[in-house]
Amino acid sequence: MKAGVIVYPGSNCDRDAFYALKLAGFKPYFVSTKDNLDDFELIILPGGFSYGDYLRPGAVSARESSNVKKFAENGGFVLGICNGFQILVEMGLLPGGLLQNKNGNFICKTVELEVVNNETPFTLMYKKGEVIKLPIAHGFGRYVTDKQPNVVFKYKEDVNGSDQNIAGIINGNILGMMPHPERAVEKIMGSDDGIKLFKSLYEYIRGGKK
Repeated sequence: MKAGVIVYPGSNCDRDAFYALKLAGFKPYFVSTKDNLDDFELIILPGGFSYGDYLRPGAVSARESSNVKKFAENGGFVLGICNGFQILVEMGLLPGGLLQNKNGNFICKTVELEVVNNETPFTLMYKKGEVIKLPIAHGFGRYVTDKQPNVVFKYKEDVNGSDQNIAGIINGNILGMMPHPERAVEKIMGSDDGIKLFKSLYEYIRGGKK
């Protein structure tokens, strides 16, 4: 199954995502915002500082990603991680907004998350209420919303000031999250809790449930 990792100018987690996909069983490719994505099952928008975070994080990339929006609107699976989450919000594919962390600082550490919803294609291998450990690395990760999003992950404690401690949300085939599952796919990384996300989606697609 083919999965693409969009590489933006300033992406710095694209290779991590590529490795995680390969480990889960996907056949990964690096792709751009100009490539045709029709043959792919999954597209990942990786973390980093796309276009230097000019204007605001994800704003420029969102306007350069019409192929991703088309792919998502046609039912393709999309995973936006950190900066990728910011891009999905800027594209209007996910509700809410991502503001500067409450403390005004860049935060880089491993945090505990609660799996709120394990009935999505991305979380089938987790248990509801399971506590997992994933790293975060962001300066604008405070999720705010005036709607009630479909929450998938929550921080176990207030990490950045996000509404309801929300760490990840889903809209059908589109998942956005600030923590980095691709940086936690093997024990040597300090946690392998992230690999189940990629394997969940692989098994879901392989089972013909798309």
